[in-house]
Parts: sequence; C-alpha cells; structure tokens
Amino acid sequence: MANKVQRIGFIGISGRGSSMLDLLLQVEGVKVPAVCDLVVERAEKGIEIVEERNNKEYPVKAYLDYKEMFEKEELDAVVIATTWITHSRIAVDAMRAGLHVAMEVGGAASIEECWQLVRTSEDTGKICMLLENCCYDRNEMAVFNMVRKGLLGEIIHLEGGYRHDLRDEISLGRENIHGRLFNFMMRNGELYPTHQLGPIAKLIGINRGNRFLTLTSVSSKSKGLNVWIKENKGEDYDLYGTDFNCGDVTTTIIKCANGETITLNHDCCLPRPYSRDYMVQGTKGIYEEAPDGYGRIYIEGQSEKQHEWDSFKTWREKYEHPLWQAYENDGIKAGHGGMDFLVLSAYVDSLNHGSSPIDVYDTAAWMAVTCLSEQSVALGGAPVAFPDFTNGRWIDREPYRTGTYCLNEVCEVSDEHKEK
Repeated sequence: MANKVQRIGFIGISGRGSSMLDLLLQVEGVKVPAVCDLVVERAEKGIEIVEERNNKEYPVKAYLDYKEMFEKEELDAVVIATTWITHSRIAVDAMRAGLHVAMEVGGAASIEECWQLVRTSEDTGKICMLLENCCYDRNEMAVFNMVRKGLLGEIIHLEGGYRHDLRDEISLGRENIHGRLFNFMMRNGELYPTHQLGPIAKLIGINRGNRFLTLTSVSSKSKGLNVWIKENKGEDYDLYGTDFNCGDVTTTIIKCANGETITLNHDCCLPRPYSRDYMVQGTKGIYEEAPDGYGRIYIEGQSEKQHEWDSFKTWREKYEHPLWQAYENDGIKAGHGGMDFLVLSAYVDSLNHGSSPIDVYDTAAWMAVTCLSEQSVALGGAPVAFPDFTNGRWIDREPYRTGTYCLNEVCEVSDEHKEK
C-alpha cells in the first residue's frame, strides 16, 4: 500500500529555512500547502520556492502568524526552522494543535523548555523530532556500522564539537535578521551542541540502555568578535566595543551511566577551518575526523602498520552504511553533502510509520546541554546533574522500529525506499 501524501507546513524561511524547504519538497510523498515567516519578503519567498518545485500543481498560502496557519490549514505536520529560542514554543503549540513536529537544531534556553516538549509529546502522542542532520553524515554512519560490528571494541571515550568560524554571520546578525548574534551577546556556554552530540548519543545508546549523568563546562575569554568588528566594520559600527558574553571557546565534558566520557568543543569566534572533531575511541581502535574529508583510523591488529594511522577512505568503502549505499545509487541530493535530505526523508518516513529515529527524549537531552553548560560555566566549571527525560525508562525501553532510517542499529534499506 502506498504511503499517504503528508501535508507539511513550513515555518521560518531564512537562508537555512529556504534551503531546507526546497529539499523537503524533493522528498517523495510531501506537499507544502502553507509557509510562514514573520518577515513578509521571506514568506513570499517561501511561496516562490514551493511553486517552483511543484510547478504550481497545488495552491500554497503564506502566513505571518503560525497559529493562524494552524487554524486555517489542514496539515499533518510542520517543520520549524525559525531562530533557536522560538523552536520549542512553536513545537509545543503545534503538537497541541494536533500536528507532528520536526525542529531545526539549536540549544534549549531552559530545562523546563525541554520538559514541556517531552510532556506535550507524551500527552498528545505527536512526534517531536530534532532534525540533526549529522546523524546521517556518511562518515558518521560508516563509523556507526563499524562500531556495531565490534571493530573498535568497547567504546570508552568520544569527542566532537562545532568549530566553525562564524564571526561575520554573528556580527552582522542585525542586518541579516539572524538570531545567532543575541545568543552570543547574552549567553555563555555550549550554544550549539547537537551536531556531534547527536551521532555520539546514538552510538552509545543514550536513552536506550544508557544516559547522560553529569556535565561540566568552562569557557575562555571573549575577544574574537571584538577584533573582527574592529578590523572589518570600524569604530562607527554600533556593535564596536560590545561585551559579548559567550567565551570564544567552550569545552564541555559529559559522563554517562555506562562509564563513557564525552568531550565537546564550541568554537565559532576565532579564525579556523570548519571541523566537527568527531572522534570515537574503543578498546580495539580509534577513529578521528581529518581534513581530507574521510578521516583516519587505527584498528589494532588490522591496520597496515602498528601504531600508524590508516586513511578512512578504504575502510569506509568496505563498511559503507547500507543507507548510504542506496543513496549513492539513487543519486545524492544537495545539502551538507547529502545528509540534509536524509534527515528530512527520515522525518517523512516517521510520519508514515508513527515513530521517529530521533525522538522527543533524544531532542530534549541533546538540547538540554546548552542550558546545563551555562549553569556549569556560571558555577566556575562545577558539575551539574542531567535530568532523566525518560523518567527511568532508559533502562529497558523498547528499541526503535527497525527500518531504513534507524539510528539504533544498522538496518538494510527497505523495499519501499529502494529505487524503483
């Protein structure tokens, strides 16, 4: 039986939102009859994107108020790609309106916000999925496959981060209507934790037999944005001399119930090439991200030379995740190397089957890192306890429905997702 066409409203047509909207329209079985943005020009741009992709096969309407869109449109679900601090409140309103939710990534402003997501999803039975695209990155999925096959042994320590020179984007936030600026002005901690925490959490079974226990964070001084503004905008710029609260580099350490440790780095205000610093270390070997796009790996007794790195290229070819094997055969879509299309496809697949590979407990736990990090930084790096958003069910929760987009184990691609 063919899956029903999912009617999805799209909220937030910024630069990121517009690219995600265009990709969503390329997922089979999707209609976007309504778009929403506070800025008229962006809302109108949303109409243009939909009409260009659907060749005007169905009408699309733009809204400036998402609640009005909920009331007037017959929707099954929404995608939220607004500024970070609005994600959760829109998600809660959407679930209460009877809609499934997918949210773009970002950290939470409070633990209560995370609990609201959990309680509302539980009360309404609606999906609340964080669109963490890095869970579907090609290298991360190949490493996941190797770990599940036991090649790295028992996992002991993991590292990752968001190391991205965003000085121009942050400093020009007012001109470009980008909310990142105000987070760096007002907050101090791990502001953007989920890009590497997501793959790490799935690798070690967080919320399904394991959980985060404690977190400690420290932040450096803040100088990078001030230097960039002085050198690129001058003393007449209104942000010249601003005291940015967020340290240039924040380091966070998380301890897990099963004994693993995780180190995260947030680094967006200094000159550097982009990196997520993904590292997985076990009793039999280690994988590290590297600038060549593949990474490097050492497997004791299997690597070419003792105590010397192998390129991950040949290992990835051997242990390519089945999803990426099928994806390459079908034709990789744009969007951060293809992972954007996969996470959106996973969401649509979830709407068809009633459960998501990144569920509300994952969403809450990953987003909570930001506000817990702020607490720890404010306390001089003191450890803070992680809430258990599953209320003890992490110990023996039933596994996620197996299928093409499963992130708990390696599954073969189902027939409905193979190229016809």
